Amino acid sequence: MKVFGIDIIKGSVRSRTRRPVYALAQVEDGEVLGVEEVTGFRLQRLLASEEPDILAVDSLQEIAADQRELHAFLQALPPSTKLVQVTGGERKETLGKVAARYNISFNKFDPYAEARTTARVASLGAGVEVIAFENTTDITVSRHRSPGRGGWSQNRYVRKIHGAVLQKAREIEARLRGAGLDYEKKETKAFGGFSRVAFRVIASRDRVPVHSSRGADVQVRVTGKELDRIRFEPLSSRPRYLIVGLDPGTTTGIAAVDLDGNLVLLSSSRQMTMSDIVEELYRAGKPLIVASDVQQMPYSVEKIRRAFNAIPYTPKQSLSVEAKYDLTARFSYTNDHERDALSAALDAYRSLQNKFRNIAKRVQPGFDLDEVRARVLRGQPLDAILADLQGAPAAPNEAEPAAAVPKRPVEDERVMALDGMVKRLRSYVQDLQEDLRERDREVERLRQGLRRARSATEQKVRRDAELATKDATIESLREQLRGERRRTRRLKKRLERIETVAKIEVSEDYTPLKVLDSLTRDGVRNLQEGIGISAGDILYVPRAHGWGRGVVKDLARTGVRALVVGGEPPDPHLVRVAREAGLPLLPAEAVGPDIRGRTGAAKTGGVEEAIREWEEDQKEYRREKEAERVEYLFKEYRSEREKEVRRGG
Repeated sequence: MKVFGIDIIKGSVRSRTRRPVYALAQVEDGEVLGVEEVTGFRLQRLLASEEPDILAVDSLQEIAADQRELHAFLQALPPSTKLVQVTGGERKETLGKVAARYNISFNKFDPYAEARTTARVASLGAGVEVIAFENTTDITVSRHRSPGRGGWSQNRYVRKIHGAVLQKAREIEARLRGAGLDYEKKETKAFGGFSRVAFRVIASRDRVPVHSSRGADVQVRVTGKELDRIRFEPLSSRPRYLIVGLDPGTTTGIAAVDLDGNLVLLSSSRQMTMSDIVEELYRAGKPLIVASDVQQMPYSVEKIRRAFNAIPYTPKQSLSVEAKYDLTARFSYTNDHERDALSAALDAYRSLQNKFRNIAKRVQPGFDLDEVRARVLRGQPLDAILADLQGAPAAPNEAEPAAAVPKRPVEDERVMALDGMVKRLRSYVQDLQEDLRERDREVERLRQGLRRARSATEQKVRRDAELATKDATIESLREQLRGERRRTRRLKKRLERIETVAKIEVSEDYTPLKVLDSLTRDGVRNLQEGIGISAGDILYVPRAHGWGRGVVKDLARTGVRALVVGGEPPDPHLVRVAREAGLPLLPAEAVGPDIRGRTGAAKTGGVEEAIREWEEDQKEYRREKEAERVEYLFKEYRSEREKEVRRGG
């Protein structure tokens, strides 16, 4: 694993004149390869070329002044590189404390030593990963140069650029399909291809087989979707070891410190069950030692110790109140139960301090001291522990002595249960006395408050009724406002389409076309609601499937000038109905429409020529219909005459 660690030598990310200069340490598989001085630009180049697994810092303020700059910095990192803050996330601690956990010491005033230490502790699993992007990646393929106004070869030049965008988008789509990734695609059509293609891939950046690039005609930009708030995830999922102190009773006190004596958890509650205590301790870490402030461990504390298979600790004699005050002097607590629990944990830690110091002297830098100390307390030999953590077989050596934590035999469970019960009852009596005094004061306050509440209740009832009426009125007005806003949006869209048609009508060379989705009543209704249908309009329908005689007659009555039909040649029955209704039916091949969305245009000359041809055919159709009508009348007349002759004969 390759790790980069940095620390600022001079300058600041907030300064415009003195940009930061960093000390960069490179660590690979636990060995420091070198330390050098680099600028911010040089650091970015090295990250892009080397692609380390981790970039470690002791503070995010060294690489970004605010969240926007941090997002930009993370966007520029290689997808496989993690940004790690070794001093923690929301709750930070000093680099010295973090290094001490791995028995590493350094000169705090030397940036090169800090960079080296930052890289080493990150390679050992310290710190949190900085996560600023969701599990979604956006890929944008667009033009790298503007088509401009151009000259004689402008169309060929534009077609070349848009074709290059289309080709690049197809290559990226093939890669995404090959990687088995889900994605959404949005295309912007243009002359000769696409001007822009956007992919939204449901995967993180490191899983997407596409990188940002720039070419002569096309540019590709790969970005992650930003989170609203930066998240921190620990590099190591292993929980920290805890020394837990418990004070059972009506009010249960819980305290936990780490193996360096730092307070991790301190709370108390009167309504905590055994499972609640276990759950809270499990969230805080892994209890290694469970301690009590009395010589004989209460049964309830013993049950919790067994739940975690922890090492028991009890003092040689029960702690006095003065000893508890001395132990907890530098901490703040809210009640005696928290004080007793905290004093038990600190007393256990104090009894182990000398052993922890001896272990630190015998362990080389680079080992997790918490893990070593925990295994020693459980009775494992130190040489075997170091060999196991280093990945080598342990040398034969005498076994280390067992944990120095005094373990006292567990006596009869009935005696322990009675001991805990006595302590709980004494605490309960005190609580009841305090509750009784507080209840007397509360009764007097309630009597006074009752007299005031009786007069205030009537006012409140009247006020609530008025508020309910006004709330109902406000909600009704809000609903009306939402309806009006929806109607306004529909009207704005319709106005935009009408303005588009109006712009085309201004041109003498082109005739506007209104696109009809289908030759049905629903299609006519949608077009009427969208941009409207008026006399003299020329409509375009892509396909004539599903047409009805009534729809054709309705369009003819509206005064539509012509109907352009695309796709396959129209049905002969449709042609006959159109001729009967007097609605010109023009083939798209004769008109050559250019359709864009709900509107389009066609050259006026082509439209007029197609209408003239239809009218010539319409005259011939009317002459044929008139001839058929006359022939039909003649046959009817001859038939009637023959009947009369036969009757007269």
